[in-house]
Amino acid sequence: MSTLGPRLAAAIAAKDAGAVRSLVADDVDFRGLTPGRSWEGASADELVEVLFGSWFEPADEVRALLDVTVGAPVEDTHRVSYRLALRTPDGEFTAEQQAYYRTADERITHLRMLCSGFRPHAAG
Repeated sequence: MSTLGPRLAAAIAAKDAGAVRSLVADDVDFRGLTPGRSWEGASADELVEVLFGSWFEPADEVRALLDVTVGAPVEDTHRVSYRLALRTPDGEFTAEQQAYYRTADERITHLRMLCSGFRPHAAG
């Protein structure tokens, strides 16, 4: 089973652009969906720009990677979901992302991501 998904989740949680770039192909085919917008890119740099220039802003702190779940592949397509605890200037939030990906030569070449958006943390 591929370890690239959990490693991608950890790199995103660490907001580590270099680690993300090392896990994806230079010409990664990326599409993403957040509650208000769709995103796409055709390179590792474009993916990193979406992740750390739009989805997670510099002031957003990822406090914890709460959960990582790997699903059985659908033929050549792997799946990972992960949940993040976040602190932003607006408060405490939780977000979950689901990623489907294909690989070649130990790198992600095709990536589809769905994000729940930042949901206000419910105390309790």
